[in-house]
Amino acid sequence: MRNISPGELSAWLQDPARPAPLLLDVREPWEFRTCHIAGARPVPMNEVPRRLAELDPESDVVAICHHGTRSMHVAHFLARQGFERVYNLAGGMDAWARSVDTAMPVY
Repeated sequence: MRNISPGELSAWLQDPARPAPLLLDVREPWEFRTCHIAGARPVPMNEVPRRLAELDPESDVVAICHHGTRSMHVAHFLARQGFERVYNLAGGMDAWARSVDTAMPVY
């Protein structure tokens, strides 16, 4: 597991030569409705263990939350489950909205 900055993730998502990662948004449904990165899959943190079979351990996974704490816990959990290409969005959606998509609401 490693951290990825909003700028690094933005560059990755814009790079047509690089397959897009799974954007695993682990926030609560109301948070996801407030704002999210296009293409993100909402799976609230407390549902991740029972929905683990829905995720591909061979894929790149970027865990996302509001400030990066919940997603860091999920990223560590996934790494312990054998996921080798797991990233945590450092600063979460708050950092993304402030540095990448400034039109996105912050809460």
